[in-house]
Amino acid sequence: MSASRLRWFVWGVAVLCYVAGVTARSSLAAVGADAVERFSLSASMLSGFAVLQLVVYAGMQIPVGILVDRWGPRVLIAGGAALIAGGQTLLAVAGDVRFALLGRAVVGAGDAMTFVSILRLLPAWFPARVTPVLTQVTGMLGQLGQLISVIPFAALVGLQGWRTAFLGLAGAHLLAAILAGLVLRDSPSARTRPVTAGTLRAAAAGVRVAWAHPGTRLGFWSHFSTPFAGTVFALLWGYPFLVSGEGLTRAGAAGLMVVFVVANLAAAPVIGQLVATHPLRRSWLVLGMVAVQATAWALVLAWPGRAPSTVLTVLVIALAVGGPASMIGFDYARTSNPLTRLGAASGAVNGAGFLAAILALLGVGLVLDLQGAGAGDPTLGQFRWAMLVHYPVWILGVVQVLRWRRRLRALMADEGVVVPPLRVVYRQRLFAAFTGPGGRASAPTPSTAAPSVRTATGADDKESP
Repeated sequence: MSASRLRWFVWGVAVLCYVAGVTARSSLAAVGADAVERFSLSASMLSGFAVLQLVVYAGMQIPVGILVDRWGPRVLIAGGAALIAGGQTLLAVAGDVRFALLGRAVVGAGDAMTFVSILRLLPAWFPARVTPVLTQVTGMLGQLGQLISVIPFAALVGLQGWRTAFLGLAGAHLLAAILAGLVLRDSPSARTRPVTAGTLRAAAAGVRVAWAHPGTRLGFWSHFSTPFAGTVFALLWGYPFLVSGEGLTRAGAAGLMVVFVVANLAAAPVIGQLVATHPLRRSWLVLGMVAVQATAWALVLAWPGRAPSTVLTVLVIALAVGGPASMIGFDYARTSNPLTRLGAASGAVNGAGFLAAILALLGVGLVLDLQGAGAGDPTLGQFRWAMLVHYPVWILGVVQVLRWRRRLRALMADEGVVVPPLRVVYRQRLFAAFTGPGGRASAPTPSTAAPSVRTATGADDKESP
């Protein structure tokens, strides 16, 4: 097999494992009613499953980043799929809630290993110019796992029962683990494991160095700010809000959840191309996506009475776009760290969105409980107060994005790179459009007064905010 075909084959197997991981991640949410009946769960106990999974996932990110830098993506992806298979088996045979929780925790641990490992795999196999787009496409294809859990897996539970369905899912993950172990390679060279020197102490020092870089911090807060609202909606509170709060039928709510997945798929390549084409303005994409989500929620929450389906569709699309936008955080990690620290940096960034989701999930539940909604279906008014929890999380994220963008640009200025204001960039482009190639020498540039300072205006400067 040629090198060009091999890289796509390796990537395809890695993506297959990621799709399987997302299927496992969302499988319990897709059959929540069956879980309530099987394990005699209350609403708060069911939410505990979601929170536990996110806590394990977020807590595993930095350890996984260290391990992928030392052992390579192949070991972590195959091991993650094997862990998920074990966790799904526990869920299949569990007779009480304790074993079910243990199974869910194991699933979360395995799921945590996959995406960060793929982020480490991509730069080793593909040129830098296509990595941002492939990162988005990987995330986009992973969302197919949600469709698998919502449609065929949920149908299988209804037709064949809980045990058979989850054992079938466990078998699929075991096959994915075997395939990953046989096919994946950490790099195009013959080695299957990266050469990494040093001890765990050195690895921990690498984490500290990665975390100290303003680009990693900017990536962390970008990922903190953009996906959590969609995670809260898709993982737990969206369906109850639409049915109990907005009065949609179950079929109508399920249809909007499908819209969520489709919008996520459609937005991913567009945002990936924007990031690759305009790397100097990545932070503006982050801030813009937060503004879109906050505005959409404000429109729904302020609507007199129940919002029409059109407005709810706008909300769902806005929340779905936050997922692809969160990939910008990983692009900051990639452009701010060498390959030997990329796993640790990506792990730190990946934990941010799930940390924000945990805060929002717990906050929504707490506000509902304070209003006395824990014993039954919350009303629309109770949901409206609870959903306001999103705004403090967004405010914190935006403040930190602005803070670390300023620090990153200061670091770039110290290195002789200046990011020009947009008005200067557009003035240059307008001037060039009217004068043509011959007029470029006389075009006004921000570096005229200081020839020693390099002005970053093109897409080749990958470390700019």
